[in-house]
Amino acid sequence: MTADVWLPIPAGEIGGLPDPSVTGLNYRFWDGGPDYPADPADCAFYAVPYMKGMEVAIRPLAAMTSVRVVQTLSAGIDHVEPGLALLPAGVRLCNAKGVHETSTAELTLALVLASLRGIPGFVRGQESEDWRAGFYPALADKSVLIVGYGCIGAAIEDRLAPFECARVARVARSARTTERGEVRALTDLPALLPDADVVILSTPLTEQTKGLVGADFLSRMKDGALLVNVARGQVVDTKALLAEVESGRITAALDVTDPEPLPAGHPLWHAPGVLISPHVGGSTSAFMPRAKRLLAAQITRFVAGEELRNVVLTTG
Repeated sequence: MTADVWLPIPAGEIGGLPDPSVTGLNYRFWDGGPDYPADPADCAFYAVPYMKGMEVAIRPLAAMTSVRVVQTLSAGIDHVEPGLALLPAGVRLCNAKGVHETSTAELTLALVLASLRGIPGFVRGQESEDWRAGFYPALADKSVLIVGYGCIGAAIEDRLAPFECARVARVARSARTTERGEVRALTDLPALLPDADVVILSTPLTEQTKGLVGADFLSRMKDGALLVNVARGQVVDTKALLAEVESGRITAALDVTDPEPLPAGHPLWHAPGVLISPHVGGSTSAFMPRAKRLLAAQITRFVAGEELRNVVLTTG
């Protein structure tokens, strides 16, 4: 085949890519800059630039009349969905399952432990030379609810296992049974929220989950509970969250916010009991090796005409 493959990482840095002299593939490097590396109409495989936003992700789609695969390097696909209607029928959209689970789960545990054990206060105390001794909550014996039990949710539970939690409840779009136990449906949330000491959001952003965590959801959380969001900012109603944390009834640890990036002067920055990290769940040293392996494997399958991994939808 003769076709262009657009990559957000230079091809020379990705081991295992099919040999272009044998396959006829032309590897084009584009990381979201203003100039395209070639005519988008010749692109057959488009790997979306990572963490460059929706505008960059969908900018070339209308001109990609020959594209057959769109591959994200994120677990979520919400940043490309608005452009899917611009694509010809039969284009396969693939996500980056297997790339971000480790890093996101690692950060989730860091946020939970930092929030419960008072680490932000210790940092402030160190800056002011204030010895802030006392008793602080532990993760041990806590009840944890994971909302969004896909690969990332399961990876989070794997890392919770050594911490002696009292129990872990799991919620996904539909009920099922896993090796670790029962997964409840989203409709069961009202009954599960009052018992959870820690509520972790790891769900994708969909029409069903947008604004899922609103005033009703938050009001059902127990006094003193911790909300952790490593999903998408728009899963949470920011105004409703502010009302709860400003009252001191619950606390929150947020890797994602709405709006994002969080602008200077936004009340979330200084809301009591809120810990914020700047959407760094997946952007760690673990990302690049996994992203490169995924791209090499997917393009190898594409050239061979084999079934691609992580196909989440096909345009129609």
